[in-house]
Amino acid sequence: MAAANMKAVKLRIKSVQNTMQITKAMQLVAASKLRKAKEKADSSKPYLQTMRETLTTIANENTDFQSPYTRAGANEKWLYIVIAGDRGLAGGYNANLFKFMEAEVVRTEGEGYAVLPIGKKSVEYFQRRKTEIFTEEYAEVAKVTISDCYRIAKAVCDAYRNGDFGHVALCYTNFVSMMSQVPGSSALLPLSDFSAFASSMEEARIRAAQDGAGSGSRGLILYEPASEEVFNTIVPEYLAGILYTSINVSVASELAARRTAMEAATDNASEMIEKLNLFYNRARQASITQEITEIVAGAEGT
Repeated sequence: MAAANMKAVKLRIKSVQNTMQITKAMQLVAASKLRKAKEKADSSKPYLQTMRETLTTIANENTDFQSPYTRAGANEKWLYIVIAGDRGLAGGYNANLFKFMEAEVVRTEGEGYAVLPIGKKSVEYFQRRKTEIFTEEYAEVAKVTISDCYRIAKAVCDAYRNGDFGHVALCYTNFVSMMSQVPGSSALLPLSDFSAFASSMEEARIRAAQDGAGSGSRGLILYEPASEEVFNTIVPEYLAGILYTSINVSVASELAARRTAMEAATDNASEMIEKLNLFYNRARQASITQEITEIVAGAEGT
């Protein structure tokens, strides 16, 4: 009986060791990919900043400026672009994002909403909930390229201008640190709802007023064919930059969450192996003691 228990424990130890090798390998792979994902996210920010400054300049230099992207549409329906992961084994990365998404849509239940899921987990989640899906073309976040982001932004802008949606928002996971990834959202359209854009416009106006007061003149830029058309052409490029940066940040968050989860799993496996080895040694010692006792009892009987 003791030998059977020892054999079962030995098999259990071997199984946990194999699992620990897998979790350790996944931890190292996630750590390696994380560095590259962070570099991609950082390298995309200068482009995004340039687009924002260009839009701010056009809006600031034209007092009679008007654009369909800065006005809320008559349709109150929302479109949420939700960026999740392609796989699990990342702790609460996907679950936390979907809980945040559920809290976001509570206030839009009366107005209706649709989603544009990016990532396999996002597509599967909204399919199960039978939510209206804008498109399932970008089901794998790992395969979404910068050109795909331009196509997504163009399709979203066309739907917004056609009146299909009155608001567009982006839900993703923001990378705070290696140990912290926080779900968040950003309002994309109309641009007047985008706090960073509105703030940058106000700062530009203040700087322009100060420059004008100091120099007595203000330089104007002429746009061909018109400033509004240039602005409307840049907006999809700007949204594509936001989307591409958010995807890179989300991928970095997923890898950081997976690295943390796999590190915890590896530590738990190591702790379990120590306990199983202790149990095995105790069972082995008990078996040896029992055999010695039987031998002594047999010798005394003879």
